[in-house]
Amino acid sequence: MEKKIIDFKKSVYELNKENPEVSEILASVGFDVLLQRPGMLATAGRVMTIPKAAIKKNITLEKIKEAFIEKGYEIIE
Repeated sequence: MEKKIIDFKKSVYELNKENPEVSEILASVGFDVLLQRPGMLATAGRVMTIPKAAIKKNITLEKIKEAFIEKGYEIIE
């Protein structure tokens, strides 16, 4: 089984393009608007990293990390 890695320095757009599961995980912790509004991922998502989005949405980075770890990801910060 290939190791799943997520780089928190990449934009949400890049991460989603590499692996659509990223959107599902982010939506599960509260990033629904960024991911569901048409065009938001393609515009704001291109400059928004997960840590920046966490601050904007007032979601703890620990909660996001836990969600990715539960899905088997190793996190690069």
